[in-house]
Amino acid sequence: MTALTENLRALRHEFHRNPELGFQEDWTKARIAEHLRSLGIEVHEGVGVVGVLKSGVGNRAIGLRADFDALPIAEVNTFDYKSQNEGVMHACGHDGHTTMLLGAAEMLAKDPSFDGTVVFLFQPNEEHGLGARAMINEGVLQHFPIDEVYGAHNLPGEPVGRVSTRAGVICCSESLFEITITGQGGHASMPHVGRETITPAAELVLALQTIVSRKLAPSSGAVVSVTEFITDGQRNVLPGHTVLKGDARAMSPDDRKLIEHNMRQIAAGVAQSHGVDVTVGFRNVFIEAINDTDGASHVVSAAAAVGLEVDGDRSAMSFSEDFAEFAAAVPGCFLLIGNGTEGSNGRPLHSADYDFNDQLLPLGANLWAELVRQRLPLKP
Repeated sequence: MTALTENLRALRHEFHRNPELGFQEDWTKARIAEHLRSLGIEVHEGVGVVGVLKSGVGNRAIGLRADFDALPIAEVNTFDYKSQNEGVMHACGHDGHTTMLLGAAEMLAKDPSFDGTVVFLFQPNEEHGLGARAMINEGVLQHFPIDEVYGAHNLPGEPVGRVSTRAGVICCSESLFEITITGQGGHASMPHVGRETITPAAELVLALQTIVSRKLAPSSGAVVSVTEFITDGQRNVLPGHTVLKGDARAMSPDDRKLIEHNMRQIAAGVAQSHGVDVTVGFRNVFIEAINDTDGASHVVSAAAAVGLEVDGDRSAMSFSEDFAEFAAAVPGCFLLIGNGTEGSNGRPLHSADYDFNDQLLPLGANLWAELVRQRLPLKP
């Protein structure tokens, strides 16, 4: 094990022991800034942390982004670096993403064999889809203009270090909906007297599934899921108020708009047929993450150059990713990198026994460094 690998492993474990939720990551931000400064890298602290490393005289700049927030999950792992913050853990690997990028920063600071500027973007609050937009609103892309931007996420169940990406949509949008049904509750023995809301709500749950099965193309990849069914009913009381909450995913802005349109149309029809009032709230949280075609080819080239297995035409993922906000502002590419299949490294993301694979740390750092050198080459 090289000295760099050992140091990255220790650093990742330090992050894992001290997880923090979105927009509460004060210790994490300070630790990232401290490490960057120790490498002689220019540091700017704001909503997130930005490191700037210049070499040569080139005027092109490349952005590399990592997220660093954790999740409100109680960790069940028993290793010595398990979370010390009760009810909070790095169950998605953001501790590893951050450490890989810090590793690349160290490699490039020690061997600045590139011509241009690297902007290291360390982002808070990815899990709620708020961190990237907050950094952009703060002016990060105006203060540190970049020509391209790249981000990565580990992927349990894939072989360690296997890189996969694609041109076009790589991650779905996520929209949250809340449908409120208001009628007149009453006695369970006399449903005809009032306008109870549990029956129209149940009808809506089933009818919403026709959006994907009948209103969108079979290849759309869209998902509509009702996740909560809340009423004010009791053992012998029919509810007069019911709320349905759920989650919708889409792989294009057009499909996202169609889902909302059809949801409102179906809800209005159910309301009319049952004589109840129905309101629909539909709020987009994550936009679709869309990879630039050239950006995807650059990732494939860099991954191949450092000897990693690579798939440049993987299927799009059904989860959402806040990197989408950066990719919408600047041409970029998001990639997945295999976390392994064994033990806690193969557990699903967001599970209480998940852990980022330390074997990925030098591989990811090397991939980022190679990408920088390919995209900001030294002049002959």
